[in-house]
Amino acid sequence: MKRRIIMSILGVMAGAVSVAIFKTAAFGVDPFQSFMSGISKLIPISFGTLYVIVNAVLLTFSLIFDRHYIGIATFINLFLLGYVTEYSYKLLQWLVPEPSMPLRIIFLIVGIVIICIGASLYITADLGVSTYDAVALIMANKWKIGKFKFIRICTDVCCVVLGAVMFLAGGGQLRAIPTIAGIGTIITAFFMGPLIDFFSVHIARKLLKDSVSTE
Repeated sequence: MKRRIIMSILGVMAGAVSVAIFKTAAFGVDPFQSFMSGISKLIPISFGTLYVIVNAVLLTFSLIFDRHYIGIATFINLFLLGYVTEYSYKLLQWLVPEPSMPLRIIFLIVGIVIICIGASLYITADLGVSTYDAVALIMANKWKIGKFKFIRICTDVCCVVLGAVMFLAGGGQLRAIPTIAGIGTIITAFFMGPLIDFFSVHIARKLLKDSVSTE
């Protein structure tokens, strides 16, 4: 249980920091954050507070259809991720106010790896997942619609499209779209599901198995 709790906390915090890294890279954020960027353009309140509100709505979905995915990690994600992202981004802006193109590319690669490893950690720990992750997991494991990685691609694409539409509806400029729905968003939308599966098998499950074998 200690190993599961640590994996959950590290997974959520890694996800929060990775979003800040995506924003610094400015090649587009992950699909759910693309959605959040769009809705935050329409609703001008603190990102951390808005994140809590949106996830509270998704939490209701999970409570109705499958409470198995609600746990410690869910509430850590719900109440902390938005604020950790907000302040991590401010820190990165202070450290690297104008990153060069090579550095932005490095940030993008690091962000993708970190967010996928983080998701694999808290999903494997099985102490709750983010409310957004729960949507695809419920569709895959509860409703048996299809494999998680393919359903995740569909939900990610929907988030990107909605995020871009809301961003423009909120007064955002078309030329600014790549910062919230760019190449980084496309990569995560189509490869995040498979990458989470990969890191779950090769890192997260091995960590959990090792902890069980040593007890």
